[in-house]
Amino acid sequence: MKAYTLLDIATNTIFHSRDVIFYENVFPLKGSATQDLDTFFSQHTATPAVSKSLQCPGTIDATTASKMVPVMSTSKPCSVAPAATAAPNIEPAVSKSSKAQNGTITTEIEPGISHQQHSKSPIPGLRSVEPPAPFDPIQIPAATTTKKGRHITKPGHLKDYVCQYSTAHPLDKYLSYNRLHKNFRNAILQAYIELEPTSYSQAKQYSQWLKAMDNEFFALKKNNTWTIVSLPPGCHVIGNKWVYKIKYNSKGEVERHKARLVAKGYNQQHGIDYVETFAPVAKFNTLKLLFALTAINNWELHQMEINNAFLHGDLNEDVYMSIPKGYVRDGDLPPNAVCKLNKSLYGLKQSSRQWFSKLSSTLLAIGFQQSPNDHSLFIRTTGDKFLALLVYVDDIIIASNNHNDASAFKLFLHSKFHLKDLGSPQFFLGLEIARSKTGIAISQRPFILQLLSESGSLGTKAVSTPMDANTSLSKDNGPPVADATSYRSLIGKLLYITITRPDITFAVNRLSQFLQDPRQPHMKAAMRILQYLKGTLGQGLFFSSSIPEHNNKFQLHALTDADWGTCPDTRRSITGYCIYLGNSLISWISKKQATVSKSSGQAEYRSLANTTCEILWLFHILKDFGISHSTPATIYCDNQAALHISENAVFHERTKHIDIDCHIVRDQVTNNRIKLIHVPSRHNVVDIMTKALFPTQHKFLMSKMSTINIYCSS
Repeated sequence: MKAYTLLDIATNTIFHSRDVIFYENVFPLKGSATQDLDTFFSQHTATPAVSKSLQCPGTIDATTASKMVPVMSTSKPCSVAPAATAAPNIEPAVSKSSKAQNGTITTEIEPGISHQQHSKSPIPGLRSVEPPAPFDPIQIPAATTTKKGRHITKPGHLKDYVCQYSTAHPLDKYLSYNRLHKNFRNAILQAYIELEPTSYSQAKQYSQWLKAMDNEFFALKKNNTWTIVSLPPGCHVIGNKWVYKIKYNSKGEVERHKARLVAKGYNQQHGIDYVETFAPVAKFNTLKLLFALTAINNWELHQMEINNAFLHGDLNEDVYMSIPKGYVRDGDLPPNAVCKLNKSLYGLKQSSRQWFSKLSSTLLAIGFQQSPNDHSLFIRTTGDKFLALLVYVDDIIIASNNHNDASAFKLFLHSKFHLKDLGSPQFFLGLEIARSKTGIAISQRPFILQLLSESGSLGTKAVSTPMDANTSLSKDNGPPVADATSYRSLIGKLLYITITRPDITFAVNRLSQFLQDPRQPHMKAAMRILQYLKGTLGQGLFFSSSIPEHNNKFQLHALTDADWGTCPDTRRSITGYCIYLGNSLISWISKKQATVSKSSGQAEYRSLANTTCEILWLFHILKDFGISHSTPATIYCDNQAALHISENAVFHERTKHIDIDCHIVRDQVTNNRIKLIHVPSRHNVVDIMTKALFPTQHKFLMSKMSTINIYCSS
């Protein structure tokens, strides 16, 4: 096998390589070698700007590059001899395919590290990112030591090669886009790439953001949002700021740059600038129920966004705001000029309330019925035509069984409020939505990826369970964490992920009990959840369109469980339940009970009561959709004592202390609204909601929870 004999002039070491690039106009040994090389590399290389969280393996700087003669390509493995002495002295190499463009080298990345990203060209209007310290991908020890002291050596067949690894646990083992439809794959990969400016001083330097601010001023003027006046004596003035957002279309392409003027509502004073502030938003359980019904009935789904929604609300109070940056008025401003708001504006405490009042009154006027069980749900039934709206501030999901009816409604709404038709939903409230003939899948993959990047967990090793089954946590475990705020922030983000991830609900609920005084074991357990999320990045809920085996596609059934006295600090029990509509999981909970239970039967009975209340609420929501239940909902429980208490007024001496509100279970059994059935503990899915499990049982129960991973790499 032929190879070139090379000399590293920095270390005076001779080694061999088969892949070499010759620069015949550079003579490093003639005169000042360092000066010649510095001149050469200053003209052809520069340090690329690389994300702090994802480092490019080919990143080099001029100082490092000046030590490399000749320059070797990294696109193929290089044979070195002897490997043990030569490898530590070899500096990062520049690939053959690297091209100098505008002072930036783009280095080819190996297929085995496909999750790494090249540095992008600077995007107008974005914050500049400081490049990390030079990263040497080749200087990797021949043997490493694990935290348990076990030595890991390079495989024998690679002993003659210098191997490049960016991480020991790359993401491509757990995340793949190969199974996705081409259009959906392009949409999710192109979105979330660009960042937005965070201040007016950054945005004003770029034409697209200046144009976006002009458009916002035009909309505000057209809507008669304010009037320029002199500030009356004794009146309160609030400030404002610009918020910038890049909007994407359904294909993930940049559609427009949006600038929004936001009032600093935190400066408002109660009773002067505002009174009432509450406005309802959609419950996520209602959203999941809507997806389940849509999949079963094959309804159409549409997503709309109201442009400048809060500007449509009418104010009942006198609110004065300072002149916004960039505002230019025809003519001179009056002395002590301020903006007297005529309409609501984003950022005001009462703006969401005023907007929802305007929207709901418009919908009620054209025949919609507002659900008393979820005030953000509006339903209209005309003959065999059905139309449902779920409102979350200015984002609206429409479900309909008639295309023409849905189109006519969108035209009407557009005539009242300028709206944007986003077509079939793919991103809604941070959820990724994928639909096929078999059903609807939702996940939070982008948010989880962002969380892993922020916490520095992209390169960690994945684990098979979210919490160690042998771990016992209490409020006094270990020393306090150095930064309690970071722990609280992490738990808050994990709580948001539980919207689509029932498998981490128990672990997150357990850790959320230590927010006041988090300790190091608690932080360690939280980081383990991130390791678990890395191995299940694309996992989410699946709402099946198939009809269940019992042939009642709208049948509700639930499983319930309790872990008696599991909390070592309070000795309270944990309640857990999972509720299904047909084959689709739509509601679950893992929650510590309010009082101490004297027995496991009492703890299970309290859990049955919570499950019954949730089922009754779902009955009411389904009735709003025009679906009635002639058969009782089935609840599966693994505790015989709780079943006996629910069906019979027995064991008086053992049950007389149980709160009266728990006896709702017995009433609903008597009224034939629910039916209780015993299930063996090993088949009770809700075990995953009440305790930490070992990997085998965790995987077995997860297979029964109607989840799917459309991004699975295998």
